[in-house]
Amino acid sequence: MAGSRFLFCNGVLSHSTDTPSVTTFLESRPGAYTTTRTHDNNNRLLFWERHLLRLANSARILFDSNPKLLFRSGNSFAPRMITPPMWDSGIRALVNDSVSKVLPVALKERSQGEELAVTTLMTGDMERLSEVSVFEAFDVQVHVGTYVPPVFGVVGNGARLAVVGRGREVAEAKYSDWVRLRKPLEKWRPPSVTELLLSNDGDRLLEGTVTNLFVVSRKDNNGDKYSDCSKSVSPFEVLTAPVSDGVLPGIMRQLVIEVCLNNGIPFQEVAPSWSKRELWQEAFVTSSLRLVQPVEKIQVPSRWESLVLKSSDEILWEEKQFQEEPGMITSIIQKGILEKANKEAYQL
Repeated sequence: MAGSRFLFCNGVLSHSTDTPSVTTFLESRPGAYTTTRTHDNNNRLLFWERHLLRLANSARILFDSNPKLLFRSGNSFAPRMITPPMWDSGIRALVNDSVSKVLPVALKERSQGEELAVTTLMTGDMERLSEVSVFEAFDVQVHVGTYVPPVFGVVGNGARLAVVGRGREVAEAKYSDWVRLRKPLEKWRPPSVTELLLSNDGDRLLEGTVTNLFVVSRKDNNGDKYSDCSKSVSPFEVLTAPVSDGVLPGIMRQLVIEVCLNNGIPFQEVAPSWSKRELWQEAFVTSSLRLVQPVEKIQVPSRWESLVLKSSDEILWEEKQFQEEPGMITSIIQKGILEKANKEAYQL
C-alpha cells in the first residue's frame, strides 16, 4: 500500500507493495471511470449518486459506440439490447458492492486533515462477453489515495491556465484512454501553469484537461438572447462551453448551472471567446476534487498555429489576469456548491 494508496478489484484488496498513482492506474487500463472524494474529515462521500449515474452513462456510451475504450482487447461482439433502467441498476449494484467493501479498509488508514480521493473504473474482458452476461464481464476497480483540498480564497491557491490543444473526442463519456491522450499536450505547458485548456480555434475556450471552465463576464449587449435566469438585473453572466461543443458534461458543471439558476445569476452555455476577454471579470474551474477553484491567469498563444510549429519556450503568449481573491459571483457559487454537498453527500 505505497504512499497511502490502495487498489481493489471487485472489492478485493490488491496486496501489491507498489500501488501505482491514479494517473498510472488509468493509463494502463481501458474503461469508463469517475473520481470523487470524501468531505468533512472523511465523514461523507461527495455527490455519490451523481457519480454513479455518470459512470453508468459513460459505460453505456462506450459500450454502444466504442467498446475498445471500455474492454480489454478481444474479438468484437454482437450488440445486446439492454434498457437504460436495467443498465443503470446493474452498474449501480456492481459499483456499490465494491465500494462498500473498499471504503471501510481505506478509512482505517486515513490521516487527520486528509481526505480520500476515490476513482472507480468500469473495465472488463471483451472475450468473456460470449460466455457470460454483460454485467458479469465487467470488473470494478477502485483506486483510493489521499487528497488535501486547497483552501478556497487563499491568495496563491488560484489556477493558472494555458490553452494548448484541441478538444477531446467522445467527450460525452469519461474514459481512461483520455489520460493517455492528453499527455502530449504537456510539451506546451508554460512554467507555473497548473491546468491546460482546450480550444479548437484558439478563440473559443472549451474546458481543461481535468476541469470545466467558467468565465464571469460583463454582458455583451449585442442583441443576443439570454437564458431564463438572465431576468436578474445583474450586469454579469456566467459563461461555459456547451456539451454540444465537445466538452465533458461534468458533475460539477451541472451543479454550477443549478446554483446559478437558484441564485438568479445569469448563465449562458456559450464558449467564452478570447477575443472578448476585456469583458471578463472573474473565472473559475471546477472538478470533483477541487470543487470550485478561482482562476488567477489565462494565457493563449498569440498565434494558434505556433503550437504546431514551435516549442513551448518559443511561443508568444497573450495573458488575461484576474484579481487574486475570489470574485463576488465565484464566491456565491462556491457557497452554493458546499450547501449542495452537505445535502447530497453520502454519509460514511
